[in-house]
Amino acid sequence: MEKEALKKIWLQEEEAAHIHGWDFSHINGKYDEERDLPWNYRETVGRYLKPDMQLLDLDTGGGEFLLSLGHPCESLAATENYPPNVALCREKLLPLGIDFRQADSGGRLPFDSGSFDMIINRHGDFNPEEISRVIKPGGIFVTEQVGAENDRELVELLLKEAPKLPFPDQYLRIAKSAFETRGFCVLEAEEAFRPIKFWDVGALVWFARIIEWEFPGFQVKECLENLYRAQEILEREGVIEGRIHRFLLAVKKRG
Repeated sequence: MEKEALKKIWLQEEEAAHIHGWDFSHINGKYDEERDLPWNYRETVGRYLKPDMQLLDLDTGGGEFLLSLGHPCESLAATENYPPNVALCREKLLPLGIDFRQADSGGRLPFDSGSFDMIINRHGDFNPEEISRVIKPGGIFVTEQVGAENDRELVELLLKEAPKLPFPDQYLRIAKSAFETRGFCVLEAEEAFRPIKFWDVGALVWFARIIEWEFPGFQVKECLENLYRAQEILEREGVIEGRIHRFLLAVKKRG
């Protein structure tokens, strides 16, 4: 395909880069990740969640995962701070009786001390001190996190100059220490690097615009030569590949 035709497609993908909740269906079939993690976040949550627990989901996105658990709505609470998702949660969660509140989960949580038996968080921010405050003695916190080195090969491929790590403290050992010093015992702890694959440069453009904190300043016109190099890699090797960085941590507050 001619370069101008590719550029037109990539600009269209850049323009289309908007999501509600955390929905990547726009690039389904054009990329793949998280198929081979050594844990399953849903199964981990399910091992600890009991029907009578008060459950809080931090950075719930559009509430998709929380609703999929089938837990009694009157025992659910959630926070979210990204404005489009806040509006979505108010529309979806509040009518069900779920205690939804807009909040930055890295700051002070808008709940009373000792409110929850279990707190979960997938790919969102969290504040160990606040979790310790709002969780009951014996309560469990489960999180799957995006690690500090996530997508770095892709960042270096697309951007003219690779920026510093956006979240340099995102390592399992640091998260474990933060909870252990606050009186939690570790139940599960795993860290992994796994492939992320793209079979379409347009999908990579869309992805980079959505994950703007990893690809700061990325624009098709500014990074065009790098995109052409990515296209060459795709045509030569059949895939563009990087690495994701993830860790899972489950901790229990000593009572």
